[in-house]
Amino acid sequence: MNVIQTALPGVLLFEPRVFGDDRGYFFESFRLDIFEKHAGSRVFVQDNESFSRHGVLRGLHYQKPPYTQGKLVRVVMGSVLDVVVDIRRGSSTYGRHLAEELSAGNHRMMWVPPGFAHGFTVLSDKAVFSYKCDAYYMPEHEAGIAWNDPALGIDWRIAPVDVSVSAKDARLPLLCDIEALDMPF
Repeated sequence: MNVIQTALPGVLLFEPRVFGDDRGYFFESFRLDIFEKHAGSRVFVQDNESFSRHGVLRGLHYQKPPYTQGKLVRVVMGSVLDVVVDIRRGSSTYGRHLAEELSAGNHRMMWVPPGFAHGFTVLSDKAVFSYKCDAYYMPEHEAGIAWNDPALGIDWRIAPVDVSVSAKDARLPLLCDIEALDMPF
C-alpha cells in the first residue's frame, strides 16, 4: 500500500495495490499495521456509509472536544471530491483546505485526523461513501463550517446552483465565526 503525505500535516492518502484480471480485482482496503505505522494507533469504533446523488454536498463537519473524531474515508461506488479543512487554531495550516478526488476507480482512502472539518460533494451520478471513525457520533458535540465560506476558497467542482445541501448544513457558520476549541495536534 502506498501512503502519500499531503500538504496538511496528519492528513494522509492511502493508495492500495490493486490486483486485477479478466475476472475483476482484489485489494486490501485496510491493514492495521500499515495504518498505525503512518497515522498512529487508533481504535475504530464505528463504520458509516452514505448514498448520495450528483451534486449532493455533505459537510463540512467535525465533532467538538472531548469527542473529536478521526475518519478513514473511501468511495465504494462513484466519485466524490473529498475536502478537509484544518481547524486547529495555532496550526501553521489553520484555515487551509485540501481537496482530493476519491473514487471506486482509484480506490484511494483519506485519513482525516481529529482537528479537521470534513466534507464531500458527489461528482458522479451516484456515490456510496464509506468511512471508519475512531470515536462515536455524538450529536450534541457535532459542529461544522459553511461549505461556501469565501475565506476557504474551495472549488467543489460543481456549480453552486447545482449543489444540494441539507437544511442543517445550509445554516453552518463561517470559519471566522466558529467557536474557538482546543483541537488536538
